Amino acid sequence: MFIDSHCHLDFPDLAHNLDVLLDKMRENQVTHALCVSVNLTDFPRVLALAQAHDNLFASVGVHPDYENQVEPDAHQLVQLADHPKVIAIGETGLDYYRLQGDLEWQRARFRQHIRAARQCNKPLIIHTRSAADDTLRIMREEGADQVGGVMHCFTESWEVAKRAIDMNFYISFSGIVTFKNAVALKDVAKKTPLNRMLIETDSPYLAPVPYRGKLNQPAFVLHVAEEIARLRAVNLNEIAAATTANFFRLFKLPTLVG
Repeated sequence: MFIDSHCHLDFPDLAHNLDVLLDKMRENQVTHALCVSVNLTDFPRVLALAQAHDNLFASVGVHPDYENQVEPDAHQLVQLADHPKVIAIGETGLDYYRLQGDLEWQRARFRQHIRAARQCNKPLIIHTRSAADDTLRIMREEGADQVGGVMHCFTESWEVAKRAIDMNFYISFSGIVTFKNAVALKDVAKKTPLNRMLIETDSPYLAPVPYRGKLNQPAFVLHVAEEIARLRAVNLNEIAAATTANFFRLFKLPTLVG
């Protein structure tokens, strides 16, 4: 039993084929998926997916790459998160790779998300790229450890992973860990404690080997788990059991949902 802890099933590349994707999930023992919000305009369709399917969940937040948005405040995020199928705040964080210049607006937005998470007591989904030090600093300053969460699609060093784990966060591995050149990330996957690990696809992006370069989907999270099992020289069932239990624990869900 596997869980895709981060996907975007509402994106047009996937939404038109939802029934097939759900069937493929079942065929590959992927029992649940978390559909992650990237802006407030499209949040209603993310929530609608979660409401329509027992095994899908939603988050609410504005991705740091979305520059020209009405900035959400903590109160608004808390109100939108007040639904049983909304289990997280995000994705949020910092991205100094895609956008450059004065990015204080990103940092201010990130702080609002952390404050919202603390107010509604729901975990954070954090995106960080080329911004690890500022990301961890703001997490510490805003008390993100009080609610915890997940460092999604992790691509940073073991040092960064350890600092996040020390702040009550989980490390989530995507299809990138299956890429031949992801040597440092493979090392992080070997070192991350099993009780602090999640797996994800970030569909429709980052399809794992053997589908690299193709459209990704939640069923492919199986290949992420397989690679982690290979790296750690353990049975695949051990990765499945740990990452599934971690998902239910982090997002405060009953273990027999769906």
